[in-house]
Amino acid sequence: MKLWDKGLATDKKIDQFTVGDDRNLDLVIAKYDVKASLAHAKMLHKIGLLQEEEIVSIEKELYQISKTIEEGNFIIEDDFEDIHSKIEFVLTQKLGDTGKKIHTARSRNDQVLVAMHLYLKDELLGIKSLLKALCDQLLSLAMKHKEIALPGYTHLQIAMPSSFGLWFSAFAESFIDDIYFINAALKVVDQNPLGSAAGYGSSFPIDREFTTKELGFQTLKYNVVAAQMSRGKSEKATAFALSSIAGTLSKLAMDVCLYMSQNFNFISIPDAYTTGSSIMPHKKNPDVFELIRGKCNKIQALPYELTLLTNNLPSGYHRDFQLLKEGIIPAIQNIKASLEMAQYALQNITVNDQILEDPKYDYLFSVDALNQLVQDGMSFREAYVVIGEEIQQGRYKPVKNTQHTHIGSINNPGFDEIRAKLIKAMDL
Repeated sequence: MKLWDKGLATDKKIDQFTVGDDRNLDLVIAKYDVKASLAHAKMLHKIGLLQEEEIVSIEKELYQISKTIEEGNFIIEDDFEDIHSKIEFVLTQKLGDTGKKIHTARSRNDQVLVAMHLYLKDELLGIKSLLKALCDQLLSLAMKHKEIALPGYTHLQIAMPSSFGLWFSAFAESFIDDIYFINAALKVVDQNPLGSAAGYGSSFPIDREFTTKELGFQTLKYNVVAAQMSRGKSEKATAFALSSIAGTLSKLAMDVCLYMSQNFNFISIPDAYTTGSSIMPHKKNPDVFELIRGKCNKIQALPYELTLLTNNLPSGYHRDFQLLKEGIIPAIQNIKASLEMAQYALQNITVNDQILEDPKYDYLFSVDALNQLVQDGMSFREAYVVIGEEIQQGRYKPVKNTQHTHIGSINNPGFDEIRAKLIKAMDL
C-alpha cells in the first residue's frame, strides 16, 4: 500500500530503489507517527470532520498500534512503502471507511515532518540528560583527584603543571558548550509543522494551534512553506549539535588512549574493560575508547553530509530528503551509545599519583620559577633569560609546588562555578 497509490502498478525495481531502507528506519519513528496521527484525529473531530464514534474508535486502534510498537512486535512488510502507509492500512482494515478518513487535511510530507520533529526533540532531550550524567561524573572525578598532579603538554612537549582536577573538569565544562548546541537544536525542532500538508496548507478549516498544544510543541511553524523548508534544516541543526558533542568526546577518548599507554602511564582502567591480542599475551587495549573515538569522528562528518544532500534544493519537497534519515538516525544511536560507554568505562578509572617523580617533568615548573622572579622585581624578559640559562647549564632546580590563585587555575579550578553553569545550561 502506498498513500499516493492511484491503482497503477509501479515497476518493482524502481519501487525497491525509491523505498530503500525506509521501512527499517521508520520503525524508529513509528511511535511518533502514531502520536501525531492521534493529535490530528482529535483536531479533525474538533472541527467536525470526524464524528464522536469515529474518533473514539480511531483513538482505541491507535493506542493498540502504539502498544504493539512499544512491545517491539510492529513490523512494516514489503507491501508497504513506509510507516505512514502501514498505520493507515491497519486503521482501514480495523475500522473500514473511518480508517480512510485519517489522512484528511494532511500529506505524507507533514506526516514525516511532524514525526521527525517529535523524534528529534525526544532524542535531543535524552542526549542532554546523558551529557548531564557524564558531566556530573567528570566533576566528581575532578573533585576526588583534584590534588593529583598531571603534566600539561603543548605540541606534545612537556609544558606546565596541570592536575587531574583540571583535566576531568575541563571536559565537563567543554560538554556544557555542547549542551548549548543541543539547546539551539531544540529551539529549531520544537516547532509544530503539522497542517502544512504538502507544503502549501489545506482548504480544510484545520486548527493548527490545537495540534501544537496537543503534541507539546513550544510553538507552531506558522508559514506552511517555512514548515516544509524545515525538512533537512531540523536534521542539520541536530547534526551540528551531535558533531559538537562528538568533537569533545573524541578528544576525551584520545586522551584516555594516550594516557593509558605505557609511555605515559597516567591512568588505567580495569582489565575487564580492555581487550587482548591474539598473539601478544601482555596486551590490554583500550578498544572501547578507540571505538568511541572512531564513531565520534564519523559523526563529525554528518553536518557536511546533510549539507551536501540538501544544498541548492529549491523550496518545496524533494525525494532527496528521504536520505536524511539514513544519516541522522544511526548518528543519534551512536552518540548515545558512546556517551553511555564513556561514563561506564570511566566509573572505575585509576589515576597515577606518582607521575611527577620522573625527573623529565622537572621543567614543568620553569614558568612558575620565572614568574616568581618577576614578582620579586625582575622584568619578565630578564627573568626569561635567567631561567633559560639555568636550564641550558643544568643549574635549574624546580620548586614543585604551585600557587595559582586565579579562578580556573590548578589551585582554584572553579568546580562550583562549573557546576552552576551546568545547572543553568540544563534549564535552558
